[in-house]
Parts: sequence; structure tokens; C-alpha cells
Amino acid sequence: MKKILSGIANIFKIPELRKKILFTALILVVYRIGCQIPIPFLNKTVLASLVAQGGGSLFGLVDVFTGGAFSNATIFALSISPYINASIIVQLLCIVFDSLGKLSKEGEEGRKKIDRITRYSAVGLALVEAIGITWGVRGYINNFNIFVLAVVALSMTAGTAIIMWLGDLITERGISNGISLIIFVNIISRGPAAVSNIIGYYSNGYFGNKVVGLLVIAAIVLVFLAVIGCVVWVNEAERRLPVKYAKRVVGSKMYGGQATYVPIKVCWAGVIPIIFAMSIMVLPSTIVSFIWPSSTNAFVVFLREQWTGGWLYNIIYAAMIVGFTFFYTYVQFNPVDLANNIQSNGGFIPGIRPGRETASYIKKVLHRLTWFSGLFLAAVQLFPALLGTITGINGLWLGGSSVFIMVGVALEVVRSAESMMIMRHHSGFLED
Repeated sequence: MKKILSGIANIFKIPELRKKILFTALILVVYRIGCQIPIPFLNKTVLASLVAQGGGSLFGLVDVFTGGAFSNATIFALSISPYINASIIVQLLCIVFDSLGKLSKEGEEGRKKIDRITRYSAVGLALVEAIGITWGVRGYINNFNIFVLAVVALSMTAGTAIIMWLGDLITERGISNGISLIIFVNIISRGPAAVSNIIGYYSNGYFGNKVVGLLVIAAIVLVFLAVIGCVVWVNEAERRLPVKYAKRVVGSKMYGGQATYVPIKVCWAGVIPIIFAMSIMVLPSTIVSFIWPSSTNAFVVFLREQWTGGWLYNIIYAAMIVGFTFFYTYVQFNPVDLANNIQSNGGFIPGIRPGRETASYIKKVLHRLTWFSGLFLAAVQLFPALLGTITGINGLWLGGSSVFIMVGVALEVVRSAESMMIMRHHSGFLED
């Protein structure tokens, strides 16, 4: 604790870092104020009902990443979710289309062009989502017409564009990545409601005995701290492949001869598989709730009210998380390219022949790591549902996607602050 307090004190001793932190805090306050500005003509009870319907829907996922702005029907109702979707789509298109793939490898200029394409795509997706949502709730809007549709849809779209601009300001003049920090703040903002929910269970005598209630709440807190610790460990863990480089003479100098390693992240795919799987799994209940909101057909009622949360849902959900983990990992990481890079630099893995055997060995290692990370992601994502079933408490707030995002952003902020402190000849954030 003393080291942490000393590190925080050192942060504010550096004028440049202090200004960056204060600027970041100011932009985040502006963003949270925007989350309270209502959309004209739209009643927030309508979007709140969409979030609550069926025990879970795509709108519930959106509401988590918007920090409640969606259910409150504010101009930031879509938040940054169109940008997230656009980023994933553009990444996949870079793999499918060679022209985009080459553009993404053209250094800083290529990255800027890809980023520009992503932002234009995000605005387009935001407009499509806003029109779809507005049209879907048209029956709940008084005097609905084309003008009302345009105002509501453009308000949501403009909100997404403003958020991207605020995120850029943080990235350029603040600390860490602005978009990531906005998502982090949205998730954290749901915390007080979750705490209030648990306290409500305790105050209403749900646990019977107050002592038992306190023990259950303490156990829940400890379990979540343990989960966060495990997520930090997996997020930072890496498999180090030993590599040796042969000695070679270039001119009058000798190069190589040293031993090093190539790090491979244990959880290469990060939180993306959870987002993919979650979006697909909640789609059936969302669609039937839009198209047949009052149908009494048994299958429609099952999808609308009982699909999410059942044992079949959780099994399919876990399988999809593991499947998307393999898909995204192998899309982003090519063992053959790594093996060729090692060989072209005169390196080799001890005991493994360069070339094809090295690629097979790396693929085998990656396969095992992906199995571990996929099963871990599935376990972490489904753990709150299991804990809710055991304790009977709904709305425990922290799911796998939320935990991974919070951990990743927090570590990124700490690393950014630490690098600036080291450059200014201060000790690290957690060092003496």
C-alpha cells in the first residue's frame, strides 16, 4: 500500500503527466454529462423495457457497454459499440481482402487510413442501428413520422461521432487509449447499481439471518477478487519459446550467437471471442422480441423469455466462445510466418529443425494455449450466472467481457503512467 501511495504521489510530481491525467478526467466528466442528455421524442421507459425483456438481449449487452446510457434514452445511447463492431469487421476484412491487408502493413500512414475507414464505417453502422431501433419502437412514440425518425436516429448517430471525437482527444492529449477508457468508465458506472442490488437483497432479509447474509456477501466479494486476479494472470501470461541464433560474420563484425525467446501470449484473442459469441447468442431473443413481442407460440415464447440463461444456452455459449477463440487466434497469429522470420534471421528452436518442423511445433504450442484460453474465457464469462444460481442473486454485474476489459484498460493506463515516470527519471509506479 505504501508503494502504491508513493507511486500516485510521484505521478502528480510530473507536470506533463499531471496535465494529461486532469485532461483525461475532464473529458470523461464531459462524456458522463452527455450520458444524461435525453433524446427528443423518445421515452426512456421504452428502451429500458427492451433491456429488461426476456432476461437478456442484445440491448442488455449494449446497455452494459454504454454505462446505462441506452436504457436512459440519451444521445449517447449507442455509445462506442458501433465503433467496436466496425473495428472487428475491418480487421476481418483486412484478412479477406489483400488490398486492405497490404494497407494495414504500410506503417503509420496505412494505420491512419485503416483507422479512417473504421471511423466512417462506425458512423454508418451507428446510423443503421439507430434507424432500426427507432423503427422498432415506433409504436411507443407519439405522433411518429419521418421527421421524428430522422431526429431520433441522427441524435444517436451524432452521439457516437461525438464519443469517437472525445476518445481521440484523450488519446492525443490525455493518457492511454481514449476509446478503451470510455468503455472502462461505462462498465465501472454500473458498479454502484450492482452494489445497491446486493444490499437490497440483504436489507430485505433474503438470506434470512443477517450474519449469514454478511458471510455470503463477503464470499461474493472474495470470489470476484479471485476472478480478477486470475484474469490479470492470464491476460499477462505468455509462453516463451527459446530461440538461439547462429554466429555469422558480416564484414569485420560477428553477429548472433546469443540465446533469447519469442513470447506468445496465452490469451491471444483477448475479449473478442466473448463479444462475438454474446452477440450471436442473444440475437434470437432480440429478433423475436422485436417481431413477435406478444406472440403466444410456444417456440417464440421460449426464445423470448426462456432462451437466455438455460443449461442448453450456456453449453452452446461456452462452445461458441471456445470456437471463436480458435478462429480469432489463428486469424491473427500465423505460425508459418513466425517460423520463417526465425529462420530468416538465422535462428532456431533448440531440438527443432528450422522451417516446416518449427512451424508445426509453434502451431502445436499455440493449439494448447488456445484450448486453455478458450476454456478459461468460457468459464469466466459463465461464472456470474453460476454464482447467481448458487446464491439466488441476479445482476451480479461482472461478466467475463467486463472483467477482461477493465483489467486490460487498467494495466494499459498503469503502463502508460509508468513509462512517462521512468522517462522523467522517477521510479516506476510500484517500485521504490
